[in-house]
Amino acid sequence: MKACVDIGGTKIAVSLNDGAGLDLVGKRAEPTAKTGRNDVVAQQVMRMVDQACADVGVNASHVQRVGVSSAGPFVLNAGLVELASPNICGGIAGPARGLPNDWLTATLEAPLRHRFTEGVRVENDAVAALEAERRWGALQGYENCAYVTWSTGVGMGLCVDGRVLRGKNGNAGHGGHMFVSDNDDALCGCGNIGDLEALVAGNAVARRFGADAATLMQRVHAGDPAAVATVDETCRIMGRALYNITVILDLQRISLGGSVFLNHQAYLLPRLQAQLAGKLPALTNGCELVPAGLAGRVGDYAALALLV
Repeated sequence: MKACVDIGGTKIAVSLNDGAGLDLVGKRAEPTAKTGRNDVVAQQVMRMVDQACADVGVNASHVQRVGVSSAGPFVLNAGLVELASPNICGGIAGPARGLPNDWLTATLEAPLRHRFTEGVRVENDAVAALEAERRWGALQGYENCAYVTWSTGVGMGLCVDGRVLRGKNGNAGHGGHMFVSDNDDALCGCGNIGDLEALVAGNAVARRFGADAATLMQRVHAGDPAAVATVDETCRIMGRALYNITVILDLQRISLGGSVFLNHQAYLLPRLQAQLAGKLPALTNGCELVPAGLAGRVGDYAALALLV
């Protein structure tokens, strides 16, 4: 048995795989722990794995390999991953961001390696989702591609010439923290003011506009002109980011996932496509924007992709 773990700023999901196929069993999900010591996320993961084992009648000691798809960025401490996620660690941006802790990092890989002795692989969640989409989803057969999640945060997994980009600390693809528009009051959990995530991410939408993405889209479908203008502006900003990575990396296809996008893709996708269409055709022609082939299960299979 292998454990598949998806750590996000909102929730943690854990499931088990027996190594014989793609079936995931014993799935559990909980809100991400954000109070207590800075190893509480790792402790939560281990407890949830044990509970998942109990749910399906598996001896927890038989689970000795784990793949972790996690929101980043990462910091390496003695070569082991700690989380410096702005949606988990409240010490990065300070009290104004409203998180109930003062952590600068959350320890993760070291406690897990003590528990799972046959192997722990931790990757940025967008990189792991990219691997899953290339193996089983909408990016099969593409060597110049990206996976972009538009959810609680904004993340990217990037692949050029068939090589997944990782960078010095495994943080390549943190496009959510690029600046794509002028703004002086949208505080991101990373400490930036006015970066992409602070402007359009799911948690930013609620803070900036007083309504979550689902409520805002309900107003759009009801014909509220203010809501339409707001959503169209978020698509313009997000579309700029997609344009940027397309022309920098010369991409063929971008797979889009995350709850904000997937729950409202029929409205959002054509508006995102419009931000690429006709702009520097030598670089943007031939690049497709498509929904994630694994849809809402991309997070589950992202962790599994790290173990196959």
